[in-house]
Amino acid sequence: MILYPAIDLKDGACVRLKQGEMGDATVFNRDPAAQARLFADAGFAWLHCVDLNGAFSGFSANGEAIKAIRRAITLPIQLGGGLRNRAAIEFWLEAGINRVILGTAALREPKLVKQAARAHDGAVAVGIDARAGMVAVEGWAQTSSLSAVDVARRFEDAGVAAIIFTDIARDGMLQGLNVEATAALAEAVRIPVIASGGLADTADILALKRSPNIAGAIIGRALYDGRLTAQAALAAAA
Repeated sequence: MILYPAIDLKDGACVRLKQGEMGDATVFNRDPAAQARLFADAGFAWLHCVDLNGAFSGFSANGEAIKAIRRAITLPIQLGGGLRNRAAIEFWLEAGINRVILGTAALREPKLVKQAARAHDGAVAVGIDARAGMVAVEGWAQTSSLSAVDVARRFEDAGVAAIIFTDIARDGMLQGLNVEATAALAEAVRIPVIASGGLADTADILALKRSPNIAGAIIGRALYDGRLTAQAALAAAA
């Protein structure tokens, strides 16, 4: 199982939100590139990065911080937040981002996602963020009438690299992942699923490993506040 330490960017700083509320942001590092180096030095194999301002505005808003992160580390990076057209996708892939995450576009423009996935093998993931089982978009500000499974099944044969599934109610709360919902999604589709939202301890990692189609998990606040060490997390995932 691959663990993805998270760098969420707001106004150029590395922050963590609670349940996606932009007004409830805790700043953990004002130098995101330095934070990325810490994660690389800790032994992680990937980095997960989200442009929070971009998720709300619909276009990249922390571009300089993202470029600095890319220059700072050699780890592969997956990036989400505000990527809603082909030009944005192409820009970041050409800039050295290894995988882009499409969330709002997956709901609003599935054709765009499928075209991008077929054009860039292994470089496009679908982000599905759910509130009470229903998919939320526009930086989680709007909730749709479609379930996570409904959206995931749209991309079964599109060649997307992964589904990144977040339970919004758990995100940043350190209450543990919604393992049941994540496993149910993983069983419903053939696309590998990456779990996100509330990972609190090694028990979450071990529980995820019981589901064969869960390929990874994103870790945020638990690493930043010291509840979970990189060494313990990586050992549990190995």
